[in-house]
Formats: sequence, C-alpha cells, structure tokens
Amino acid sequence: MIQKISRFFIWFIFFLTICLLIYAFMIPRPHDTTDSSIFLNDGKNVNYCDLPNLDGSGKSAEEIPKAYTPGCGFTKIPMPILANCTEPLAEGVVDMRGLWKGVSGSNSHLERIEQCGNRVVITVERVIHDFRLDGTLRNGARDIGAICNNFNAAIHFDGEEMVFRLFNLFDTVSRRMEGNEMVFTFINGTETRTKRICKYPED
Repeated sequence: MIQKISRFFIWFIFFLTICLLIYAFMIPRPHDTTDSSIFLNDGKNVNYCDLPNLDGSGKSAEEIPKAYTPGCGFTKIPMPILANCTEPLAEGVVDMRGLWKGVSGSNSHLERIEQCGNRVVITVERVIHDFRLDGTLRNGARDIGAICNNFNAAIHFDGEEMVFRLFNLFDTVSRRMEGNEMVFTFINGTETRTKRICKYPED
C-alpha cells in the first residue's frame, strides 16, 4: 500500500512538472496590446516625483491599452504607461506610486510603480507587469519570468499589503508602505526597504 501511494505521488509530481514546463515555455503569450509609443523616448529622463493628479480629468484605466514586456525584456526604460490616466484609486487601494530604490536588503533593487483606478503597472528588472487588483488570473500579471518563461499571477490587497499569488495558488512577493518607505518582501521572507527617488540613477 505504501509503495502504491509513493508511486502515485511520484507520478503526480512528474505530471505536474511536465505541465508547468509546457506552460512556461510552449504556451503562446497573449496578444501584445502595448502602445508602441512608450518605447520612443527614454523613461530615464522623467521626473518620477511629479506624479499625475488622480482627479478624473483625463483618461480612465480602461482607456489605456495593457502593456506587455517586449521579447525577453526591454533594453531601454519605457515611458510611463499610465501617464495620462487620472482615474482616482479604487477603494482600499494604497497609493504606492513612484520610483523606488533599495536602501536595505537588496540595495540594487529598483522599480517603478504606476497606479490609477484598480490598475497597477510595475516596471522592474527589464519586465513590465501590468495588472488589475481584483485577485483574478484573467486580469493579473500575465508576463515573463527571469528565464523568459511564461507566468501568471493574481494580485490583490490584503489589508494594506499588495500580494502576488502565483497561478492564484500561493503567495510569492508582496509590497507595503511603512511611512515614506515601500517594503518589498520576497517569498522566502527577505525584505528590501526602498525609498522614493525622482530620477533613474546613472548607469
């Protein structure tokens, strides 16, 4: 009996691994709806302390096409995707907008967060994550991982913490505000504290 159970679990793990590999490297990526104009200029030249006024006078989150990472990662910082969106933040959504640089933990960590409505765009490590904060895979971050693999995460706010759930199965990373700092927590519990800066550092 124990041997049968052991064989079942081995085959189950093998089957699950094969399915994940197929999804990661063989399933086509979604149709790219990215506005190509975001790559015409260098996003490094933007002042990220000058945030849009979310007063509803401009475009809504729905009016701006969803952005995706080009290829296996961009080579030039894209311009802000939600620059023309002025839809007020949805109820329960914490304002994390800005350009954030690590000051403890991983000092090299650098990410840009854009928000309007219940939409968020995080630009980090040559990848664009564009998603809705509704906790669904359909509207989650459907993009690429570190080795150009497919991945899909559902994102929601748990209290005042933005949580990424890989395949909507388990939590991977989270972000939260503590005073003027944004705290990025990795799956293993490692924390990186970041502070807002206005410009991308020089290379």
